[in-house]
Amino acid sequence: MDVTREGHRDAPLILIVDDEADIADMLESYFRLEGYRTLVARDAAGAIEAAGRAPDAILLDVNLPDADGFSVCRTIRELVACPIIFLTARVEDADAIAGFAAGGDDYVTKPFSLEVLGARVRAQLAREHRRLDRATVRFPGGIVVDFARREVRVATDGGGHGERVATLARKDFDIVALLARRPGQVFDRDMIYERVWGEPGDSSVVTEHVRRVRRALAEAGCATNPLATVWGVGYSWRA
Repeated sequence: MDVTREGHRDAPLILIVDDEADIADMLESYFRLEGYRTLVARDAAGAIEAAGRAPDAILLDVNLPDADGFSVCRTIRELVACPIIFLTARVEDADAIAGFAAGGDDYVTKPFSLEVLGARVRAQLAREHRRLDRATVRFPGGIVVDFARREVRVATDGGGHGERVATLARKDFDIVALLARRPGQVFDRDMIYERVWGEPGDSSVVTEHVRRVRRALAEAGCATNPLATVWGVGYSWRA
C-alpha cells in the first residue's frame, strides 16, 4: 500500500486500487490535480488495509492479482460505507450485476475518460454528503444522532417521545459524527485527529474529547456508552 498523497487538508480522500502501475499513477495524478487526497493500493490485501483509513470514495479494479474485486468489495463493505466505483475491462451485464450485488455503487469500463470518471466520483460524493447531511440516525440505548442539526439527543422515556440534547462542543460532535457514520469501524487516535482537525497533531487531545462526549451523554441520561475503546488502537461507535 502506498502512503497518502496529501492535497488540501479538508479534501476528500480517494482510495485507488489497481495493480497496473501506469493506470494507478494516472488516476493518482489526475485526482491530485483535481484537489483530492489520494491513497493507492496494488492488491486486495492492501485495499482492505487501506479501507481502514476511512476513504471518502474507492476506485476498485475488478481484476487484482490476489483476489477478484467483487470479493474485496464485500470485505470492504464490512469496514466502510463510502461510495465504491468498480473499474474493469469486462463489459458483460452479469459482471455489472455482480458488482452491484457485492456492494458497489457504480461501474466504469476501461478504457475510460478521466473527466467522466471524475464527474462520477463527484456525483457519488455529493450524493453521499446529501444523504448524511439530512440523516437522523437512531442507535440502541435511545441515542439519536442528527447530522443536519449537528446534535446528539438521548431518549428520556422508553417510548422515545421525549429527548434531551447532549451538550457537545463543535469538535466533540465532529468526533461523534465521524464514528457514528461508520458504526463498528475502528479509528485510531491519529486518524481521528487528522480527520476532525484537518491536520496531524497531538492525538492525546482526542482522548480528552472522547471523555467529554461520554460525560455529556451520561448527563443527558444515556444509560449506555456508544463510544467503545479498542485498547491500544483507538475508538469505534458501537454498531
